[in-house]
Amino acid sequence: MTTARTTGTAPGRHRRRAAANTLGLAFAALMAFPLYWMLLTAFRPATEIHADPPHLWPDHLTLEHFRRALSTPTFWANARSSVLIGVGTVLVSLLIGTLAAFALARFSFAGRRALVLTVLGVQMIPLAGLIIPIYLLLSDAGLTDSLPGVILTYLVFMLPFTVWLLRGFIAAVPVELEEAAMTDGCTRLGAFRRVVLPLLAPGLVATSIYALVQAWNEYVLAYVLLSSNDKQTLSIWLLSFQTSFGTDYGGLMAGATLTALPVAVFFALVQRRIGAGLAAGAVKG
Repeated sequence: MTTARTTGTAPGRHRRRAAANTLGLAFAALMAFPLYWMLLTAFRPATEIHADPPHLWPDHLTLEHFRRALSTPTFWANARSSVLIGVGTVLVSLLIGTLAAFALARFSFAGRRALVLTVLGVQMIPLAGLIIPIYLLLSDAGLTDSLPGVILTYLVFMLPFTVWLLRGFIAAVPVELEEAAMTDGCTRLGAFRRVVLPLLAPGLVATSIYALVQAWNEYVLAYVLLSSNDKQTLSIWLLSFQTSFGTDYGGLMAGATLTALPVAVFFALVQRRIGAGLAAGAVKG
C-alpha cells in the first residue's frame, strides 16, 4: 500500500517540478530578452537594425558601432569620471557605513532608536524633491560641476542603506567572539578588525555592489550637477547618440554595452565570494 501511494505521488511531484522549471526558464528568457536585443543591435549592421520585420538573429556581425562609440571625443574622460565617482562612493560609504553600523549594533546610547528611524526615513524621501535643495547647497559650497560634489551627494542616498544592511550583518556576529578576543589582549578596535571585519566580508561585498550599481547608473543628479562635458558620466554620454537628425541606435546600444560591461564583470567576479563568505561565516559561527 505504501509503495503504491509513493509511486503514485512521484509522477505528480515530477510534473510540478517540470512546470516550475519551465515557468522559471520562461521568466528568465523574458527578463533577458532586452539584454539580448541590446547586444544584437550593437553587433549587427545598420541596414539590419531597421529591417522590417526585425530579425531575431543577425545575418552579419560588425564592430563598427563599437569603434564609433570609442572614438567619440569625451568617452574616455566620461569613463574616468564614472570610475572615480563609483569607486569613491563605494569606498567612502563602506568606511563611514561600517563604523556607523557597528555603533548601532553594539552600543546603547541616547537617541539610538531615533537615529535608526532617521536612517530608514531618509530612504523614503523622493529624489525629485531634493534636487533643487542639493544644487543650491552645493552651489553655496562651490562644489557644483565637481566630482567630489557628486560623490557627497550620492553618499546621502547610499549611506542609509549601507548602515541598515551592515547593521544586520554585524548583529549576526556573536558578541562573545569579540569579548574572547579582548580577553586575549585585543583592543576594541583590534577585535573589530580581527574578528568582526573578516566575518563581515559578505555584507561588505553586497553593499559595494549596490553602491557601485547605483552610482554608476545614476543619471538625474549627475546631469544636474555636472555641466562640463569632460566631467560628465557615461550615463550622460549616451545622450550624444541622440541628435536632431535622429537616434544612432547602433552606437547607442554599443555605448550601453560598454557602459554596462564594467559593472557586469565586477558582479561576476564577486558573486562567488559572496557565496564563499556566507558559507565560511556559517561554519565559523
